[in-house]
Amino acid sequence: MNLRDLKYLVALADHKHFGRAAAASFVSQPTLSTQIRKLEDELGVSLVERAPRRVMLTPVGHDIADRARKVIADVEQMSEIARRSQDPEAGTVRLGLFPTLGPYLLPHVVSRVRQRFPRLELLLVEEKTDQILARLRDGRLDAGLLALPIHDDQLHIEPLFDEPFLLAVPRQHPLAARDSLDLRDLDDQHLLLLEEGHCLRDQALDVCRLSGADERDGFRATSLETLRQMVAAGVGITLLPMLAVQPPVPPSADIHLLGFNDQAPHRRIAMVWRRSSAMGGFLAQLAGEFRALPSTLLEAPRPVTRRKRATPPA
Repeated sequence: MNLRDLKYLVALADHKHFGRAAAASFVSQPTLSTQIRKLEDELGVSLVERAPRRVMLTPVGHDIADRARKVIADVEQMSEIARRSQDPEAGTVRLGLFPTLGPYLLPHVVSRVRQRFPRLELLLVEEKTDQILARLRDGRLDAGLLALPIHDDQLHIEPLFDEPFLLAVPRQHPLAARDSLDLRDLDDQHLLLLEEGHCLRDQALDVCRLSGADERDGFRATSLETLRQMVAAGVGITLLPMLAVQPPVPPSADIHLLGFNDQAPHRRIAMVWRRSSAMGGFLAQLAGEFRALPSTLLEAPRPVTRRKRATPPA
């Protein structure tokens, strides 16, 4: 048994296809298939169920692939320890972000990170929270930017900042006459929400439970931008994270944004990484760059007024 064959098995577990697993491993399909056979012979068990149109791992194959991920991650950590002892601020960091945060946070921090760590290669992976956590645990990501709470004793949690929520309503909505509101003002309101799997959906549902609001039936958006467009079209109201309404996101004259008064709902953003990570010290420094957001980015922007059409001359 060698590390190369374990990597082939993990690739097959990920891609569930010999051809794609071989391409991802930069070998030919016959080579990968032969090495998997040899691994099965060495272990004395079947790791793979081979069908004409699909490949599935056997139960023991899944167990061994999971352990193989940890072995591969541990070996990579050894190399990382040696490399970072010579140049702590260089190398590659694979960072996961969830979709309702990444596009709105990164424009404000990436240039500063590049200036602070010019030899760092920052590889960004956008996934939903459960996928980021899974990739962190098996070593495919080095760190993740996630919304708390996170319940995992194997992960170090470094809080960064609290991001308030705003209520977005169409210009014709009765609440558009106001500049702010209390949480109880959402009682009996019906909010547009994201589909299952988005952490923003869970956060919005928490706000609904506190305020007496609920979800609008018959609609679930696939992205934050879809929610924004639905509000602009007058379909309904929703909660938007503060960074999602800041430049470079263009403001919409068809949407009125309301901040909350006391005890404004918010989400706490943190950077998380494995406690066993060889780059924990450096990741703490990197977290500091994400924590240093200008305070104005977490404050509501000025309202946008619709331009009146010029009256044509008589």
